[in-house]
Amino acid sequence: MREGRERETCEGRGDTMAGPELMTTEEYFKTPETLKPQELIFGRLRCADSPVPRHQQIIAELYLPMAMHVKERRLGTVWLSPLDVILDYERALIVQPDLFFINRQRLVGVPDRIRIVPDLVVEILSPHPRIGKLNERLEWFASYGVRECWLIHQFQSRTEVLEFNTAAIAKRKSYAWDVPLRSCVLPEFRPVLFDILDESRRA
Repeated sequence: MREGRERETCEGRGDTMAGPELMTTEEYFKTPETLKPQELIFGRLRCADSPVPRHQQIIAELYLPMAMHVKERRLGTVWLSPLDVILDYERALIVQPDLFFINRQRLVGVPDRIRIVPDLVVEILSPHPRIGKLNERLEWFASYGVRECWLIHQFQSRTEVLEFNTAAIAKRKSYAWDVPLRSCVLPEFRPVLFDILDESRRA
C-alpha cells in the first residue's frame, strides 16, 4: 500500500485530476495503490474506469504465450498492467502500457519500480480510449526509446506493429489476425492471434 498523501480523485473515463496543482513523481508514489488504470502525465493525474472483460481477456491470452516464449529463452521479462513505467522522473511522466517487455541485458532482477523504458509495448485499442490520446502515447514511446509497439485493434481483428527510430515511427505494418506477426524485438515469437485468442474474442 502506498502511504502518505491521499489520492486525488478522477471522475469519469480518461479524466484528468481537477485543480491547478501539479503532482510530482514522488508524490504520485505516495498515493494509495489501486488496480484501476491511472497515469501521471507531466504532473497531471489521469484516471480511467476499469477495463471491460474483453480487453482483459485479450491481454491475458497474449501474455501467456509471450511470457512462456521469453522465459524459455531467458530473454527478459514480460509485465502486465496496471504497472507504472517511469518514462521521465523529473517531468513526472508515468504510463501503464497494457503489456510490455524488457530485455534481460537491460534489467537484472525484480526492481522496486520500472525506471527503464520497455523494449516492446502492447496496447489493446478500444473505440473510446481509456486514458489520453493514442498519438501522444506513440510520441512518448518514440521519444523515450521504446523500440517497438503493437497496437491490437480488437474490433477490426488486426494488429499494427510500429518500429521506432530516433524519436519517430520508422516502420508501420498491419497484420490480420490469421497471419503470423513479425517483431524486431522478439523475432522468433510469431503469434497468430486467431490461434491464441478464444473464439469469443474473435468475432
